[in-house]
Amino acid sequence: MAAADATAPDFSIVVPVFDESGAAPALAREIAAAFAGLSHEIIFVDDASRDDTKARLVALRAELPQLRVLGHRKNAGQSRAVRTGVLAARAPIVVTLDGDGQNDPADAPRLAQALKAAAPEVGLIGGERAKRQDDWSKKYASRIANAARRAMLNDETNDAGCGLKVFRRDAFLLLPFFDHLHRYLPAMMLREGYKVEFQKVNHRPRETGVSKYNNLGRLWASFGDMTGVMWLQRRGRNPGGWDEA
Repeated sequence: MAAADATAPDFSIVVPVFDESGAAPALAREIAAAFAGLSHEIIFVDDASRDDTKARLVALRAELPQLRVLGHRKNAGQSRAVRTGVLAARAPIVVTLDGDGQNDPADAPRLAQALKAAAPEVGLIGGERAKRQDDWSKKYASRIANAARRAMLNDETNDAGCGLKVFRRDAFLLLPFFDHLHRYLPAMMLREGYKVEFQKVNHRPRETGVSKYNNLGRLWASFGDMTGVMWLQRRGRNPGGWDEA
């Protein structure tokens, strides 16, 4: 086993962004303030934005030396952006937040510290949004999707859409990758033999930009994805660990 990098930070905060010029710089500053005093790096992954999101983040590096800015050459979706950030991350614990600013960075250190102190078999601690600041149609669609997902996947998750999640980098890299994986991380962690936990977190209204999803499209994608996730669950044979003789 390779020796641990003594210079690596304790936490890597990964934020996927697409056309979030209005939200991204302020969010980066909030994350830096929330993690002040903790060993960390901040990784924004620009998913080939059509606006100046990437340029504004690059300009911010003079103010935030712990900020890293990665850019996709082609738009590949939120899950691929998260995976790019995790692959680039130097810390053993990864924190993800949505790039629209609706996840409150002030909650992130609490979840990160909880996972750092948790037993090794806990692979993920997810946020559950309290008092969601979305319109009624989005909340209603999410309620339907979450109820269906719990019934079909038995993944212990009440709020799969919360972007604030903390997980072990090595555990994430064991998971099969597919588009929309970020919404099924608890189910995939359980499939791999890890435990998952959840904590209540704040949720804020979107102040800039527009949502990248519509309710019908989100529901249609969710039901299609769940079929694939159920197949992966059925095909997942876990040995319960291994020993070297």
